[in-house]
Amino acid sequence: MNQLLFEGRTLVGIVSSIIRQDSVRVVYNRLDWEKMYRIADYHNVANIVYLGVLGKGDVLPEKWRDRFFERYQEALKFGENYEESFKEVLTWLDMRKISCTVLTSPTVRDYYKISEAAGNSVLQILLDGEQYYLARGYLIDLGYEVDQIYEGYGERLTKWTGISVALYHKLPFRTLAYARGMTRLLETAVIKEPYQNIRVLPLESEFLFRMARAVYRYATDELTLREVLDLFLCHQAWRDEMDRERLRKRLADFFIDGLAGKLLRISYMWFGDKKDDYFTDSPEDMGVYDVLEDRLLTKGIVNNETDPQALRLQKMIQREIEKERRREERKQFTKRLEGWQEEIKKKWKWLFPDYHYMASIYPTVERIPLLLPIFWLLRCVRMLWRTVFR
Repeated sequence: MNQLLFEGRTLVGIVSSIIRQDSVRVVYNRLDWEKMYRIADYHNVANIVYLGVLGKGDVLPEKWRDRFFERYQEALKFGENYEESFKEVLTWLDMRKISCTVLTSPTVRDYYKISEAAGNSVLQILLDGEQYYLARGYLIDLGYEVDQIYEGYGERLTKWTGISVALYHKLPFRTLAYARGMTRLLETAVIKEPYQNIRVLPLESEFLFRMARAVYRYATDELTLREVLDLFLCHQAWRDEMDRERLRKRLADFFIDGLAGKLLRISYMWFGDKKDDYFTDSPEDMGVYDVLEDRLLTKGIVNNETDPQALRLQKMIQREIEKERRREERKQFTKRLEGWQEEIKKKWKWLFPDYHYMASIYPTVERIPLLLPIFWLLRCVRMLWRTVFR
């Protein structure tokens, strides 16, 4: 467990040193590079780690140096292609008059001082049901393949170039507070010029979406270091244009304002300039940040959660998951019941065929319909006789 935390904190140290462009003390020879690669890849920061170990001699085994370099190359290739690819997708949707909302813009890449450190952003689009399938079909025609399914919400499609588009017909948040908050959030979307059917979220609304999503994913132990880094860079770039108190009130609608503040603060602790005075007050209890950091870096394996909003959100999400499980069980039971009924119906029809079928076999039934039950019985006796004595 201590080793897991050591590797996670070392990863934060390497990434933050590249982002802040300062030095960090890392005993590279003590690291298990297989584990470091796996955790860095999970957190989508392997390309940054590659930059961090450049010029460190032979501290990184060749096998794992190649793996990190592959991720670095993928990030470079993505940077060359993403603008044109995303524009192509949005232009096609607009030409077909497919109304949609772009949830997050890829502009976060512009906030990295070292462009190679940026991640492979996913174009996230929300559409209604019918248009969702039109957009999905178009992407498949363009060479995109489904590489991740968000059960009940949508799917992500990726092209060989590394460009990914996430299509949603429903936002992937389960709680009622999130459903209401996201509905109000989407109402603020505006048309993005020069398009006529493509909407985007205003700056403050986009940050609110990113913040709310980060908190939700923290509560489900899915939040990655890359997401925290992007959140920090967006806030640092946009904070002067956002109303701090209004943002807090909007987060309170999701019942996550306190937890969101802690996540934002820890992002500044990790990646921010020590001279930055955005947070003028010092936390009274630093232990709560240790709890948050341990849980985030270990994907919930170390979970000593104490934050009341995190515990409440967890409980609500789990409650909704249980409801979904029970609904699915009822659905499966109903499906099996319908199957049993269909089988019984087929057997019943086989034992007691309709009048027209019986009349074609036994002409007497056509002349005297009241004899139909007698001929049913006669047919059953004949079939039984053939079965037993053949």
